[in-house]
This record gives sequence, structure tokens and C-alpha cells, in this order.
Amino acid sequence: MSSEIVNITEKIAEPILQEKGLELVDVEYVKEGKNWFLRVFIDKEGGVDIDECGTVSEQLGERLDQADPIKGAYFLEVSSPGVERPLKSKEDFKNHLGSNVYVKLYEPIDGKKEYEGTLLDFADETAVIAYKIKTREKQAKIPYQKIAKARLAVSL
Repeated sequence: MSSEIVNITEKIAEPILQEKGLELVDVEYVKEGKNWFLRVFIDKEGGVDIDECGTVSEQLGERLDQADPIKGAYFLEVSSPGVERPLKSKEDFKNHLGSNVYVKLYEPIDGKKEYEGTLLDFADETAVIAYKIKTREKQAKIPYQKIAKARLAVSL
């Protein structure tokens, strides 16, 4: 049910976002406590502002009301993905070469299921991440299909 609502929301949101030159980063439909939340994360080069989020929220809310894919009450939230933006597609990886990333895997590579470091390359369905263990720099070659979750990571 949840994935169906996400898919419907993506289809409804895409034309609204394309018209405004915005990108759909992610959609999630989750229950927190007794409330349901439909969260839509949008972005563009240079980031989005509150007015853009508000405009998208209004238009998306109207179209969701018309389509009525969610039978119960829920809260619609439209926002920027923030500085730790999720990397959801191969294209996201290609667009963020040189960025600091955090990657969680379905199964370990070299005994590790989590890596944080610089995304050096993404080619042939493989991400190459440079990371440090104490003072030594290492590289991990991670097949795309082994990545459970990935996001940009803030480096301090």
C-alpha cells in the first residue's frame, strides 16, 4: 500500500515539478505515532526556497485531493532534501562525483557494511569511494546493486 501511494504521488508530482524546473528527489509515506505523513523532497541547482516548496505543496495537494489515493487523514510536507540529500539513482551518483557520501550496504565488502568518504568515480555500475582508517587512505569499489542506502554526508 505504501509503495503504491509513493508511486502515485511521484506520477502526480512530476509534471508540476517539470513545469517549475524542479527535481523530485524522494517521496516517502510513513506513520509516525498515530499520524501518517506524505513527504515530498524537491531540489534544483542552487537549492529550493520556502516559496517554491509552498507553491508545489498547494498544487500537489489539490491534485492529490482530486485523485484521492490516500483514504485516511495524512500530513503533506514538501521540502528540500537538505545537505544530506539521499542518492537514489545512478544519475545521482554521477552528478555528485567529488562529494562526501555515506553508503550503507546490503552485505559487507571487506568486512564493512558502511562507508563514508569521497565519491571518486561511478562507472560500470560501481561506485569508488576513498575513505580513511585512522591516517591511511583506502578505496572501496562498491557494486551499485549492493547499496541499500546512500546520501551526501556533511564533512566537518
